[in-house]
Amino acid sequence: MIEQVLLHPTYFPSIAQFHLLLSNPCILEVSDNYQKQTLRNRTYIYGANGKQALNLPIKHVGGDTGRQLFKDVKVENHFGWQRLHWKSLETAYRTSPYFEYYEDDLVRVFEKSYTYLLDVNIDTIETVLACMLVHINFDRTTTYEAEPKCKDYRYLSSAKKEYLVSMPAYHQIFSDKYGFIPNLSVLDLLFHEGPDAASYLKQVSL
Repeated sequence: MIEQVLLHPTYFPSIAQFHLLLSNPCILEVSDNYQKQTLRNRTYIYGANGKQALNLPIKHVGGDTGRQLFKDVKVENHFGWQRLHWKSLETAYRTSPYFEYYEDDLVRVFEKSYTYLLDVNIDTIETVLACMLVHINFDRTTTYEAEPKCKDYRYLSSAKKEYLVSMPAYHQIFSDKYGFIPNLSVLDLLFHEGPDAASYLKQVSL
């Protein structure tokens, strides 16, 4: 029997997270407190100068208590992050094999109006799944559990901790300069592997 896994819905998730989304029944953690310096509002792409972070600005978190539920965190839209992120993706991937193939579907994320970070992240997951022609159902938590009964992969959302993940190299357009960079945003895989991205994800292991 395939075990359920628990994941944070992050911003254009990593390849490791998408591997789990496609290979296991998933529950998305939406009931915990927001934590800074995580992939909840950040993703990594392969730019002309190597690994590049795209940070999604959020409104001040915490108030008097210093805490706020993840699902209540609001996006700070005054910085024009959508225009900047889309421009960064165009600069990094315009010459990749499949950017033009998917850009009409993906650009909608950067044209839509959002209030909550969680809605952005769910949209990025569903948009990439649609690009891969994959339909999956995932549940959402209703309460926070420090020790859940299912397999806990919430640690994959950390932007500070390294974790072991095995994946075969695929061609990246700047790999001649900096070599293969594993486990970037799933967008990197999609733009380089296109229709083969879903099959590639089956080769990833944690």
